[in-house]
Amino acid sequence: MTAVGVIIALWVLFALSHVVLSSNPLRPRAVRLLGERLYQGLYSLVAFAIFVPLVLVYAGNKHAGPLLWYVDPNLAIDIVTRIGNTIAVMLAVAGIFRPSPSGVTGMPTRRPRGVQRITRHPLFMGLVLWALMHLLVNGFASDVAFFGGFVVFGLLGSWHQDHRQKALPDGAYAKFCEQSPFLPFTRGGVLKGLREVGVVAIVVGLLAAGLLRYFHAVLFG
Repeated sequence: MTAVGVIIALWVLFALSHVVLSSNPLRPRAVRLLGERLYQGLYSLVAFAIFVPLVLVYAGNKHAGPLLWYVDPNLAIDIVTRIGNTIAVMLAVAGIFRPSPSGVTGMPTRRPRGVQRITRHPLFMGLVLWALMHLLVNGFASDVAFFGGFVVFGLLGSWHQDHRQKALPDGAYAKFCEQSPFLPFTRGGVLKGLREVGVVAIVVGLLAAGLLRYFHAVLFG
């Protein structure tokens, strides 16, 4: 199997493991059997065991396979990717400070606050935007398989979380979805959400984005 095939296969395995372990039929039984903390530890261990090989395979096969597209580097592309990556990191960081209520560690809520006014899946949508920025300037098959996997997994994973939570009988999450958009910046309340995010999350997000940009060449080439 080619490197591109291995990357795709690992992404499929990664996605399936998440869907199965977090599914409504399995998750409650696992939590009752193992407890919430042990279940979350197992969930994280399985993800780690698949994701690390995925990253390692790609790291050894960057820009491999056919060139599917090429975007000539220029000032406009540089500005777009810088701004896009900064927003992506800030969404992800804000999502860590206030996790989506649909996630494994998220808490049930009926009212969005902070980054949840921008998107109800801040961590996933941050990863999707980050991957799109990298896809724009990396068009080899292995790049597309790796970064494209983040886009597909982020969108489908968010949809799966919504589907799973909306199926719960209390209806709380369905009401939450009525007030919090799926895609970022697609509904009103963005400015209020930004004010509620808080100075600490914004500063940490900007600092993280700056550090990633500064050390990108050293860490990732």
